Amino acid sequence: AVRQTTGAMLWAFEQEFGHADDAPAGGLAGTPASPGRYTGPVRVVRSDAEFGSIRPGDVLVCPITTPAWSLNFGRIGALVTDAGGALSHAAIVAREHAIPAVVATGRATTELVDDQLVTVDGTAGTVVPVEA
Repeated sequence: AVRQTTGAMLWAFEQEFGHADDAPAGGLAGTPASPGRYTGPVRVVRSDAEFGSIRPGDVLVCPITTPAWSLNFGRIGALVTDAGGALSHAAIVAREHAIPAVVATGRATTELVDDQLVTVDGTAGTVVPVEA
């Protein structure tokens, strides 16, 4: 029983945090949360105090979302989070709004920068910078 429980826990941790090896060259990998592809500029937002910086069509990059963040989902083109899972708030609301989303990247808020052009693939769970 202990072996089964430990195996299940290790599998769950891998699903949440084990995407670094799956990352495309120069990009990020995470958990696919809402299907679709979108290319647009990054907007890193770390707290609700920064909501005013979000522009229509931005790729919202944040640590995690709560219900207060939901008011932004109608304006953004895609969502990328550091944490979360397929059943997280971010994933569920992104699917409701038909916005491509990748969650559990582990480091999107530190790797991506404002106005950087990226392609978010919510089906594959990847975020790839677009070369100018």
